[in-house]
Amino acid sequence: MAKGYVQDLSGMGRPVSLGDALTKVWHRTVGAVSPRCPYRVGDTVIGDDPFNGRREGVVVWQDRRSVGLKTTYGVYFYDHRVVKPLD
Repeated sequence: MAKGYVQDLSGMGRPVSLGDALTKVWHRTVGAVSPRCPYRVGDTVIGDDPFNGRREGVVVWQDRRSVGLKTTYGVYFYDHRVVKPLD
């Protein structure tokens, strides 16, 4: 067990349906093969998007498919495919 993790005991002893179990396995499988964002919080990158424009900044938020880029004008969200590392 990880540090600071406390198991929720409210669900223990309850039966699990086959559909719930298969749904959980399916979501884990799809999540394992879905595209992931290659950038981490703190990376300096350039986002170039026709809607948000070209902005240079630091990644302050990242998800599986998008990044939040903090610039001098605010935070802009980009798809990770249109973001490139700063040279």
